[in-house]
Amino acid sequence: MAQGCLKTLKYMLFAFNLIFWICGCVIMSLGIYLLWLNNFGALLSSLPSLSIANILIIVGSVTMVVAFLGCMGAIKENKCLLLSFFILLLLILMIEVTAAIILFFYETQINNYVKDDMKLGLKNKNNTGIMEAWDKIQEQLQCCGVVNYTDWGDTVPRSCCQEKATSCNSTNYFSKGCYGRIRDGFESNFLTIGITIICVSIVQVLGMSFAMTMYCHICNNYKSYNN
Repeated sequence: MAQGCLKTLKYMLFAFNLIFWICGCVIMSLGIYLLWLNNFGALLSSLPSLSIANILIIVGSVTMVVAFLGCMGAIKENKCLLLSFFILLLLILMIEVTAAIILFFYETQINNYVKDDMKLGLKNKNNTGIMEAWDKIQEQLQCCGVVNYTDWGDTVPRSCCQEKATSCNSTNYFSKGCYGRIRDGFESNFLTIGITIICVSIVQVLGMSFAMTMYCHICNNYKSYNN
């Protein structure tokens, strides 16, 4: 009976982590695609590497490593790998909860910091790479500046102008700032993002439960064998 339960847990945990690993591949591939497509990291001058693409690549890579540990621990029935898998999932879950709490209690401060940092990035007009990135972002999102075109001062780039405009002036600039566009996009998909995060958390808890149950079964079988 115990062996049957162990085999069932073994294959369930392996299947779970295989799906988890595939999800990690998809997330990392999406991050690489976004990195090739655009450079939203230019929006934050103090943290240029903190872009959606880079975050997805890191999350995908970590997911693949954790899933690999889970797969190997399940198929080899290795207590060390299973315990490592459990601890890593627990740490990831704790980081997610901590990040959610920080975002909830310090939302205003974070919003002000992001807005100020974006405005600071506009001052690097001599940096060709940053200016090209901003032009690409403004054309894609159809926005201008952080709050509006006045953030650019006296030299408003051509990318702020609407496509059908015959002349480029204040009457033809995009009325919405890039910060507002990004925030609106986040808020419009808030329910989807929330449901996704909840589903991911449930999957993580299930994975931890499977791993710890299998770990306990292996320990019990080992004690029975020694006795």
